[in-house]
Amino acid sequence: MHIKKFEKWNSLIGLIAFLIALTTYSLTVEPTASYWDCAEYISTSAKLQVGHPPGAPFFQMLGAFFSFFASEIDQIALMVNMMSVFASAFTILFLFFTLTIIGKKLILKSESVSNSQALLILSSSLLGSLCFTFSDSFWFNAVEAEVYAMATLIMAVLFWLGFKWEENMDKERGNKWLILISFVIGLSFGVHFMGLLAIPAIGMIYFFKQNPNPNFKSFLIANVISVMILLFIFKLLLPSALGLFGNLEVLFVNSFGLPFNSGTIFTAVLILILFYYGIKLTRKKNWIKINTLLLCVMFVFIGFSSWLMIPIRSNANTVINENSPSDARALLAYYNLEQYPDTHLFYGPMFSDVYAGQDPEKPYKDDKPKYEKDLKSGKYIIVNDWESGKINSNNDHMGLLPRMWSSEHAPNYMKHFGYLSFEIKAEYKDEKQLLQLVSDFKIKVTEGDIDSENYHKFLSEYGGYLDIEKPTLLQNLKYLFQYQISSMYWRYFLWNFSGKQNDLQWKYDVLNGNWISGIDFIDELRLGPQTNLPSDVLNNKGRNKYYMLPLLLGIIGLIFLFNKDKNLFWIVTVLFLFTGLALKVYVNERVFEPRERDYALVGSFYVFCIFIGLSILSINKLLQSFIKNKISIPLTVLPLLLVPLLMAFENWDDHDRSNRYTAQSLSKAYLDSIEEGVDSMIFTIGDNDTFALWYAQEIENYRTDVRTINTSLIATDWYIDQMKRRSYNSSPIPSQLTHKQYAYGVRDYVKHEALIDSTRWDIKDFMNWISSDHPRTKYSYLLNQYGADLENIPEFTQNMIYYPTNKIRVSVNKKNVLESGLVKQKDSDLILDYIDIDLPITGLYKNQLLMLDILANNNWKRPIYFSGGSYNDSDYIWMKNFLQLDGLVYKLVPIKTEINKNNPYELGRIDADLMYPIVKGWEWGNSDSDNIYHDPETRKNSISFRGNLHRLALELMNEGKNNKAEEILDLSISKMPIDYFGFYSLMEPYISSYYRLESFQKGDDLFNKLSKKYQENLDYYSQVSKSKNERFSIFTYAENIITDTERYRTLVESSMGSNDRVLKSKAIKEFINSSDYVKDLYGDYEYYTLMIPFLKELYSFKENNLAKELYINISIQLNERLKVFVSMSEENRRNYNQNISNDIFQFSTIMSILKNYEKDEDFIKSELDSFLILNKKLNIK
Repeated sequence: MHIKKFEKWNSLIGLIAFLIALTTYSLTVEPTASYWDCAEYISTSAKLQVGHPPGAPFFQMLGAFFSFFASEIDQIALMVNMMSVFASAFTILFLFFTLTIIGKKLILKSESVSNSQALLILSSSLLGSLCFTFSDSFWFNAVEAEVYAMATLIMAVLFWLGFKWEENMDKERGNKWLILISFVIGLSFGVHFMGLLAIPAIGMIYFFKQNPNPNFKSFLIANVISVMILLFIFKLLLPSALGLFGNLEVLFVNSFGLPFNSGTIFTAVLILILFYYGIKLTRKKNWIKINTLLLCVMFVFIGFSSWLMIPIRSNANTVINENSPSDARALLAYYNLEQYPDTHLFYGPMFSDVYAGQDPEKPYKDDKPKYEKDLKSGKYIIVNDWESGKINSNNDHMGLLPRMWSSEHAPNYMKHFGYLSFEIKAEYKDEKQLLQLVSDFKIKVTEGDIDSENYHKFLSEYGGYLDIEKPTLLQNLKYLFQYQISSMYWRYFLWNFSGKQNDLQWKYDVLNGNWISGIDFIDELRLGPQTNLPSDVLNNKGRNKYYMLPLLLGIIGLIFLFNKDKNLFWIVTVLFLFTGLALKVYVNERVFEPRERDYALVGSFYVFCIFIGLSILSINKLLQSFIKNKISIPLTVLPLLLVPLLMAFENWDDHDRSNRYTAQSLSKAYLDSIEEGVDSMIFTIGDNDTFALWYAQEIENYRTDVRTINTSLIATDWYIDQMKRRSYNSSPIPSQLTHKQYAYGVRDYVKHEALIDSTRWDIKDFMNWISSDHPRTKYSYLLNQYGADLENIPEFTQNMIYYPTNKIRVSVNKKNVLESGLVKQKDSDLILDYIDIDLPITGLYKNQLLMLDILANNNWKRPIYFSGGSYNDSDYIWMKNFLQLDGLVYKLVPIKTEINKNNPYELGRIDADLMYPIVKGWEWGNSDSDNIYHDPETRKNSISFRGNLHRLALELMNEGKNNKAEEILDLSISKMPIDYFGFYSLMEPYISSYYRLESFQKGDDLFNKLSKKYQENLDYYSQVSKSKNERFSIFTYAENIITDTERYRTLVESSMGSNDRVLKSKAIKEFINSSDYVKDLYGDYEYYTLMIPFLKELYSFKENNLAKELYINISIQLNERLKVFVSMSEENRRNYNQNISNDIFQFSTIMSILKNYEKDEDFIKSELDSFLILNKKLNIK
């Protein structure tokens, strides 16, 4: 076969692989917005708005192009999602072509190709391509509007272009491929930086082309240079260009007195002139390599030019305009992710810095100067006190490889990687009270009575008295290899090529999120018993078994490539390392992230599928030594092509997002819960509520009368500016703070100083103080009063605003309350004249100030809502007692509702007449369908839905509207079926409510379903060892066992409301049978005394033998415990008076039941005598 004919077959089979991928992803694509960043990307793409840093302008422009094909506004999301579908299908195409090139390099010795060689190469390419097509993480990215699908395409194109450059390197104009590579590298900046990780591999392609047999020294230098090229482009070339634009802009405007943007225009013209004359000169002098280099750099810039969209659209003041990067300096900050916490790869502060206080030698460090346009002066001014403008890290807590760096995650670091050691500082070692406190604490730690949260609280509270050791280099290395690499890379890797336990997030447990092989004896070594698994485990759609087949094939292909061509092996391996392990080192992940992060690692999974494809060549070579070539190829190819079919079969159900609208319906449910036409405002907390509302309002034009305010973003000056502008049908936020009063670095934090805490200020007076620039409101005023030396105190501290009282009064304008519809006329008598709140005694952050600013200036004219999801007082402006639950949101109302101490998570009152039609109008998004994949986020959102709906049903019952109450309960269960949504503990109250409504059959059916779930769990745990020395014992699963037991017990107690005596009797007996082994965890005393509520029921069901047996077991435990108290001295016994009284009360309870139901008079007398003797000895009357 001539090579040209082979290329035709190559194109045809490649097209088939492309079409298989395209069809697969088209059939399973999400039809609307999904959770997390996708909703934001769709919103910013379709309208070319500015999304979160570091931006994806090329992605957004292509998204806008795809959105043109939507015939209706509710199809825009689908079209943008289809962009990922096409990008992923083209990735498969380029993977196929790359594998073909590698296969030719390994097999062909001439320009001609035999039929058998062609079949092997094309089969190898098809196998690798299809395995990647159906791999878990890549498929996840392929069906939603996220940047990772397109980023993988760019990486695939670059790797393929690298090989095409190699093929043509020695030909005339062969370097055109290098220039094309440079252009694609530039484009990658407009999507995601993942594509840049192909640069070192391309560098090694060039090196091995020029040096087929290198020595170690040249090989090492080539690797270093390849990495330096990557760093030059990523960290130097473009940031320096943006820095040049910014610096010259300030120079031209501030120093030369020219208009705004003159420096930017000059820099652009300068760069164009330099390129023009540079290219012209190098062509004239025939400096080919320098000419090529200039062209490469120029085409990187041309590709990067998609970033021009960001300042252009930012200057248009789009509704979503994150960070407002409207000029070169702001654009550089946007590129450098300056809004996010600093991370240090090689040297920096550890998480222990949070306990250490300021560095004694250098307590402050410089911040970055923030320039803003001053239109009055026509110059750029610095708005922040940047010199010594930040608190410096304590030098004692700096170190090499700061892997454990995030202070927010301190409890998790210590929980999984060891507590920090500490000693009392020398100056406090004579403090007896402190010595005793520390000694007691260390004893509790040794005895296991202190968990990581309490350890963190102790260090936070007493850190000033302690010398706390930072994590050692060894601990950081352990964290790097054990968590960041093993758990957060290899676990994901094995998800894709061995198997996946389920779709729940892994948090250092053996039950969720682990990789599996599907081979029981292997999985049992790591994860415990794999027999008798609960149905929830077996039916989880995320449970995928590949029996390690893709993994084994990849290893075979890797070994084959290493033995066959070490140069080619290293090229592929470099790409694998940089898109996998090196990426993990760079991102420096915390424990734990909000969700699993496998989607960012698809580049390395792409490379491993190259190894999988090459396994055909290796296995066929082995078979050829036994059988003829004509037979060996089919025997190799046909069985191995079953592997991607297995992956497709296993992965289809948890990657099929077709017909799922749950994320869209969530956003509309939030908005539908808000009163329409009254210019409402809602404070949102997280990504999933904020981005969902952005999507509904921006794309579907749904409820644009609502002002969405993100409580994290409102800590930034640019976001406050945007909130102060009208958006669609929503008015600006009511605020008295001006831009200069909340600019970057201004009022980021205001401190409390208890000067007049006996006085309660009206909130307007408080905000007038906060917004005042009068010298007496600044911290320097107090420092002068205290006689402090201001020369040693940085400007940002001196200019900090303080508030002299934390006691605030919010006056209530009843007229506005009623006119705005906040409270109905029927409840007008409940409206308070004012609300008193106590602010933190430490200080307030800027976002909290703005929330108070809005509250003070709103004067109850516009309804204020909260999306919920947090229980911090500050997220509700310290007014959790003044909320009303309307559907999914909480409305601020001037009616006090005390929080139930037994259930502090149930906030607010309920107006059933208002909430009932709201929930009846929700769309639900096919949530009740058994044909959709109920992903973890969909299931998690049922927590709010179920809890809120049940609260509504209870309120309706209290008002005597039983039919409506039952309707709401039925709605909840029908729209969120138990088997699909889980979270069974939230369903237990539904049983009691059904019984209260006398819908006994519904209550019984629900009980039977739920009890089966708990029985399955407890039966599974019962098969493990009861020895603490075994790796998998009941102590391994203790937390889960106790949780399931307690929930099951509560469930059985609820079933006592049934009118079916048989069901109630069976429920108790099944609970006792299922939980009997749990005594080893609880202890006999606690286990049996918790059974007391069931004793009377068993007797009443005529289960006399079982009841008597249970009584005896309870009695034995109470007797033994009371005898211990009897044996104590009277003085010691006084310390246990409460325990003795409880035990006596419990004994009296079971004695009363015994006397009423037991027929054995002698037994009753014996027990009564024993009880009276103990009472007498304990002096109980």
